[in-house]
Amino acid sequence: MHLDRITVDPHRMGGLPCIRDLRVTVATLLGQLAAGRTHEDLLSDYPYLETDDITAALEFAAARVSERELAVHSA
Repeated sequence: MHLDRITVDPHRMGGLPCIRDLRVTVATLLGQLAAGRTHEDLLSDYPYLETDDITAALEFAAARVSERELAVHSA
C-alpha cells in the first residue's frame, strides 16, 4: 500500500487529502483519470508526481468507498 503518500493538512487545500503534502488533491487525480487521462498524461502534466502517487490516490479512493456509514434514524 502507498497510503503514506496521502497527507491531510487542515491549512492546505482546505483539508482535502493531497499527494505528499503537495497542492495536488486526490480528487484532482481521480477526476483526471475518470475523464480519460492516462497515468502518463498525469505524470507529464504534473512532473513532480511519481507513479506511486497515482497508485496511492487510487488506493485511498478504494479504501474510502469501502467504508460504511450507517444512518441512525430517530423515532
